[in-house]
Amino acid sequence: MKAATIRDVALRATVSVASVSRVLNGAGPVAEPTRRRVLEAVEALQYVPHSGARSLSTSKTNTVGVILPDLFGEFFSELIRGLDVAAREHGYHLIVSSSHDDADEASAAIRSMRGRVDGLIVLSPHMDAANLAASLAGRLPVLLMNGGATDAGRPSIVVDNHGGAVAAVRHLLDTGRTRIAHIAGPSGNLEAESRLAGYGEAMARAGLDTIVVEGDFTQASGHRAAARLIAEGQPLDGLFAGNDMMAVGALLAFQEAGVRCPEDIAVVGFDDVPIAELVRPSLTTMRIRIAETGRSALKRLVGLIEANTGADVACDVVRPELVIRQSSGQAATPDRRVAANSAPTATGSSQLGEVRDV
Repeated sequence: MKAATIRDVALRATVSVASVSRVLNGAGPVAEPTRRRVLEAVEALQYVPHSGARSLSTSKTNTVGVILPDLFGEFFSELIRGLDVAAREHGYHLIVSSSHDDADEASAAIRSMRGRVDGLIVLSPHMDAANLAASLAGRLPVLLMNGGATDAGRPSIVVDNHGGAVAAVRHLLDTGRTRIAHIAGPSGNLEAESRLAGYGEAMARAGLDTIVVEGDFTQASGHRAAARLIAEGQPLDGLFAGNDMMAVGALLAFQEAGVRCPEDIAVVGFDDVPIAELVRPSLTTMRIRIAETGRSALKRLVGLIEANTGADVACDVVRPELVIRQSSGQAATPDRRVAANSAPTATGSSQLGEVRDV
C-alpha cells in the first residue's frame, strides 16, 4: 500500500494542507475541532511526516552530525552512548560518521551532512583537521572536541591531557616508584603529545630519567611496547600508558612474562573505559567520564543551534580524576579520586569535572 501523504490527511480531515502542517508542527493557532480531525486522520491513515519535506518547511532537521576519528573501541562506544542519551532527551537524532583519522575523509563526511543536520560535533586529535571541519561547515553550528587547545576561538570541549598525565606520574611517584616508563600514543596526535609532555614534566620535576616507547592507542600496541621493555631488560617499577587499552595490553604482556602487578610494576592508564574496572588487576586510571562528556557536548551543541548567535566561543576543560585501583597497589582500599592539577584555564573558559573522595 502506498504511504499516505499530507494531502491525503488534509482530504480526509476536510482541511487545508497548511492546517495539517500547523497541527503537526505546533506552529500557529488551530481550532480544537480542526486539530482533532487532523490527528484522527493521521492515525487512520498511519501517516508519517517526511523528514526531508519537513526540514524544508521548518529549516530544521532535528538531527545532529557527529564525526569521530574512529568508531571502534570502548572509548568511542561510551562517547556515542552519552551523545545518544542526550540527543533523545532533547528530541534530536544522530548521524555518526568516521573520518578514519584522515582529513580528506573528514571533509567528505562534513560535506555529506550539510543540509541534513542542524549542527556538528567534530572530535579530532589534529588541530588542522579540526579547523578544516569548522571552515567546511559553513553556517552550521560546530562544536569541536579534544582539539587540544583552549584558545581555538570556537566552541570547544577539551580534556586536560597534560594535567592528567602529571597526576598519573605523581601517583606512581607517591607509591615509591622511580623507574617509570611511558607508552605514548601515535606521533602527531595532540592528545598523545600532551600526555607525553605531562609525563616528561613530572619526571623532570622528580629528577628522573624518561623511558618512552611509542604505541598507537590500541591494546595490541600496548602489548608490543611492554614486551619490548621486558625484552630490553629495563629495570622498571612503574608504567604510565597513554590510554587504558594500551595499559590493558601491557598488563597481559607482564602476566605472560611472569612480571607481577603491582608487586613488581605498578600500571596507570588514561580514560577509564569500562574494561579498566573489569581486568585483573583492575586498572588505576585517569577518569574523564566519557559518556558524561558526550552528554555535555550534545547539550552544548543544542544550545548553539537554538541560540543561533555564534557568540559562544568558550572552551570547556574536562579535568581528569585519578581513580586508584589494584594495578598501583591499592587493592584493599575503595576507589579514591583526585582531580588532576594543571595550569590555569584560559580566560573565559569553563570547566567540567569535579574533585571527590569516595
